[in-house]
Amino acid sequence: MKKQIIQTELIEYNSPDELKDKYQRLIEEAKEAAQKAYAPYSKFKVGAAVLLKNGEVIQGNNQENAAYPSGLCAERVAIFYANSNFPNIPITAIAITAVTKSEFVKLPVPPCGSCLQVMLESEKRANQPIQVILYGQEKITLADSIKQFLPVNFNKDMLGG
Repeated sequence: MKKQIIQTELIEYNSPDELKDKYQRLIEEAKEAAQKAYAPYSKFKVGAAVLLKNGEVIQGNNQENAAYPSGLCAERVAIFYANSNFPNIPITAIAITAVTKSEFVKLPVPPCGSCLQVMLESEKRANQPIQVILYGQEKITLADSIKQFLPVNFNKDMLGG
């Protein structure tokens, strides 16, 4: 038997003012995107803003559907749009936040497993890390790579061939 210890490091900030200007802007873009989400069932509006290496910012928000599994998360909306319209421009960062009961969440909300897997694929596709900024009114969490959320992950090497 061999025991494997996996550790991750996240950085916490108290205010967007502590972040670089480009990340402050990205948070504002994610907040704007969250306000426009279509979430009539959960009432939990999520916004994401993706920063591309060329400086372009792509917004996405959750899109719910009465046939519940048919909706899509904010992160995947933004990333799929970015990858389909700018296939050769890497994503360098993503900011994510949520609104519930007409106010932004107090604490940061991490992406779901499906979104993390898509984010990881984008990171691997570009062969460079994607910084993740999770915004909450009382705390902001920063990760330098998707791998900090998925240190043990499914990847193309497992497909064989």
